[in-house]
Amino acid sequence: MVIIVMGVAGSGKTTVGEKLAAALGWSFRDADDFHPPENVAKMSAGLPLDDHDRAPWLAAIRAHIDACLARGEGSVVTCSALKAAYRRVLVADPARVKLVHLTGDFALLAARIGSRQGHFMKPAMLHSQLATLEPPPDALAVDITPPPDEIVAHIRLALAL
Repeated sequence: MVIIVMGVAGSGKTTVGEKLAAALGWSFRDADDFHPPENVAKMSAGLPLDDHDRAPWLAAIRAHIDACLARGEGSVVTCSALKAAYRRVLVADPARVKLVHLTGDFALLAARIGSRQGHFMKPAMLHSQLATLEPPPDALAVDITPPPDEIVAHIRLALAL
């Protein structure tokens, strides 16, 4: 099984994803690692990516997911996965790829982004992400207010892991 931990910037995807993978003894991959250098440069300049920019990024994440499934390996992957079209690329098999959507209010998300050091995501880009977000009806929605360990415990219980 592969779990995609999704949500806008500042939702805690990496923190929750790493903790969830460790708790399950699964591999972990952050979607940021799949971005080509051109995407990182664009985001570092404060410019949002467009769908053309995202296509190779999503394809690389999908290839990783497919490889994990082919090996029968459990993995946790983070990805904003803001649009339904992006999730259709990523979720090859809904029985074996589960979505966990981390959700929170604007003030908390903005505060988290603002406190980051050295990350390419700029606070002003949060508006763009929230405007783009198409909440998935088939995902496990999880509030980000509790501490990460509580969020992980909730995910494990909800997904029976």
